[in-house]
Amino acid sequence: MSTNPYAKFLAEQDPIAIVHQMPARVSALAAKLDSEKLQRSYAPGKWTAAQILCHLADVEIAFGMRFRQAIAQTHHTIETFEQEDWAMPYQHLDPHIALASFVALRNWTLAFLDTVPKSEYGREVTHPERGTTTFEGLIRTMAGHDLNHLAQLESIATS
Repeated sequence: MSTNPYAKFLAEQDPIAIVHQMPARVSALAAKLDSEKLQRSYAPGKWTAAQILCHLADVEIAFGMRFRQAIAQTHHTIETFEQEDWAMPYQHLDPHIALASFVALRNWTLAFLDTVPKSEYGREVTHPERGTTTFEGLIRTMAGHDLNHLAQLESIATS
């Protein structure tokens, strides 16, 4: 089985609750980010708040596809992507549009997830770099990923 690179952020928290809370939590933090804070990074050499918002919108597209393919296809192999390549245009994109896109896409993803019976959570998928996981493993990865970036945005918003 594969390892979840974001497991340390999720720990024992309920991944479904986390993914459901994320649109409201990110929106609340984004409301605290003025134009100066949007261009601030949480650490030297790391993404700015604006770039994180763009990344969240992009990753929501990827996770949405992964979830749907995992249910639609038997033992699906996930298509990977290079996040730094996807990030190249972020400096030219509007973070407010990114936030609105993330919220809309997440709500659509949640509508889909809420239709998946728990009996399907054991469906296996393969990540070419991380090995085999399950549908539930994808949800846990998404939730940990959410918490990682939420902490980064909180750091910027409260600094």
